[in-house]
Amino acid sequence: MTEHLHPRIIENKDWATFLFVVAFALVAITKSTYENRFSEFSKLIFSDKYAKIYRDTSNLKGSFIVGLFFVQVLSFSFFIQLTLDIFGYASKTDWVLYVQIATFLLYFILGKFLIEKIVATSFNIDELVSLFNLQKATYRTYIGVLILPINAILFYSDHIPKSVPLVIIGISLCISLFSYFISIKTYQNVIISKLFYFILYLCALEIAPYYFMYYWITKEVAW
Repeated sequence: MTEHLHPRIIENKDWATFLFVVAFALVAITKSTYENRFSEFSKLIFSDKYAKIYRDTSNLKGSFIVGLFFVQVLSFSFFIQLTLDIFGYASKTDWVLYVQIATFLLYFILGKFLIEKIVATSFNIDELVSLFNLQKATYRTYIGVLILPINAILFYSDHIPKSVPLVIIGISLCISLFSYFISIKTYQNVIISKLFYFILYLCALEIAPYYFMYYWITKEVAW
């Protein structure tokens, strides 16, 4: 009889539950501290009022953006790991992998920001890049907060169709493209005056990094 018994594999999800609680707590604290601002932030995809009000580059280092930045990293890291799990390349309960993804994402975002500042100084377009970074950070944070509850649902669900992460990626890309459109529209006068350097900036720091990251990821998966 004992020959037919199999050991029960228990997946440890406590670490994920803790991180979800921390992330939602940060959102709740930010919402209660900046009630009016968060209200406008939540309508970002439907209205550009938030972008017009909080367009000062000092907001990039404010506690509102910084606090939600950590939510963004936690949320995107969960989504990447969940996507890998859904496509059969990893396990969503592997906390070591999650730490690796979160660390890579954190260094990628901060490293890219630092390089952008250096390039902006070299091209003498500091003001333009700072304004552009503020817009990107705002919309990227918005996407991170938006998919956080979706991540929680997906994490505690089984047999998720592969189409689900693809749809989320598609919507996120549309929001990102919308943010670029808003940025270009808002700062068109500054961009036109620095058009050549702005094009170089886009090619070197907005297209190339993501292309090489995509190439590296697909190469690793292929192996």
